[in-house]
Amino acid sequence: MARMAVSVLAILLASCALAAASFDQEFDVTWGDGRGKILNNGQLLTLGLDKVSGSGFQSKHEYLYGKIDMQLKLVPGNSAGTVTAYYLSSQGPTHDEIDFEFLGNVTGEPYTLHTNVFTQGQGQREQQFRLWFDPTNDFHTYSILWNPKHIIFMVDDMPIRDFRNLEGKGIAFPKNQPMRLYSSLWNADDWATQGGRVKTDWSHAPFSASYRGFKADACVVTAGGKPRCGASVGTEVAPGTGAAGEWYNQELDLTRQQRMRWVQSNYMIYNYCTDPKRFAQGVPAECSM
Repeated sequence: MARMAVSVLAILLASCALAAASFDQEFDVTWGDGRGKILNNGQLLTLGLDKVSGSGFQSKHEYLYGKIDMQLKLVPGNSAGTVTAYYLSSQGPTHDEIDFEFLGNVTGEPYTLHTNVFTQGQGQREQQFRLWFDPTNDFHTYSILWNPKHIIFMVDDMPIRDFRNLEGKGIAFPKNQPMRLYSSLWNADDWATQGGRVKTDWSHAPFSASYRGFKADACVVTAGGKPRCGASVGTEVAPGTGAAGEWYNQELDLTRQQRMRWVQSNYMIYNYCTDPKRFAQGVPAECSM
């Protein structure tokens, strides 16, 4: 009987570790003068945009590797000119950054999902996708898996992009700079929709994007500057259990590689590796590896 009770307790503890964290505990709304709101006892966050200002938030924690999940429901209707950004970033001129950006469109036209990776301040690694669903009808999960070998972008657990660690071939990879999670809703009608040709229609304001279901199974940087691995954000690590989870060594198996190639074949609309006109010295080296 005691053994059964211990097993049940272990299952409950595991379930708690996987539960969505509270936005009150994990994030600060950092700008927007009240346009960013935490609701439903910390289980929902909304960002607003009007002609005066957008809004944004950032994580209280910094991470050095992890698997980050967030459920988003994007601005519905005529979202042309708006950008909902969701990304990991460090600070400074040689910062690292891992980007999801959702570029709005006119009613009835699809969003563009824009991804990018910055290493030591250098970006220009854009890949863009259409989505195979309407991201404004319901919440969908957008994930970043960042470990020492890979940065994998996922949508509803479907891999869409894998930026590999090719340091051995002279290509920088984010590995030393802790990053916070940021998100913002802002006006970018000078470039966001059809190259800036379609402007934001403020008669549809205020615009709103919603967030829920945040999970971070990650190495969290402590006050002393050392990463602490082994538990989902919002939980405490029990003594002797401070090891990173399976994500730390995770790679795409053959099945998931095939799924990623399917997405890229059917839904990718831009790839920096196939745009040599942008690069006077030729496309970046990772494109040929």
